[in-house]
Amino acid sequence: MNRLIALIVAPWLLAGVAWASEPPVYTGLLSNTGAGGYDTVSYFERGEPAKGSSQYTTEYQGATWRFTNAENLAQFKANPDRFVPAYGGYCAWAVSQGYLAKGDPKHWSIREGRLFLNYNQSVQESWLENTDELITQADANWPAVLK
Repeated sequence: MNRLIALIVAPWLLAGVAWASEPPVYTGLLSNTGAGGYDTVSYFERGEPAKGSSQYTTEYQGATWRFTNAENLAQFKANPDRFVPAYGGYCAWAVSQGYLAKGDPKHWSIREGRLFLNYNQSVQESWLENTDELITQADANWPAVLK
């Protein structure tokens, strides 16, 4: 009888281990859209966020990415790692502290060619006070912090 219970329970325990890991791209609970649906190329090209369109989309790292136009979509497809936010769009400051929080596409910065998102304005201000050291810490924590 104990063996039968173990055979029934073991798959559920193993499935729980799989559920414990977070996806590499933050999309929120009810969405599969990276960067909150913002066009990540626009941060680099326009110097500001722009809401993407469902007309221009692609899939990458398990998330849907939206863009404002066909040109930005083509740029992303040619080099997605250049445009995906650092740490999959999770809050960069939180990753530097060893945990995950949502990244808000309205609170962003670009440093050394990388796009970083932060949880809110207050967290972004903390991020900007010591960005280089926090990037070093976040890089050391990524991607292990997903587990």
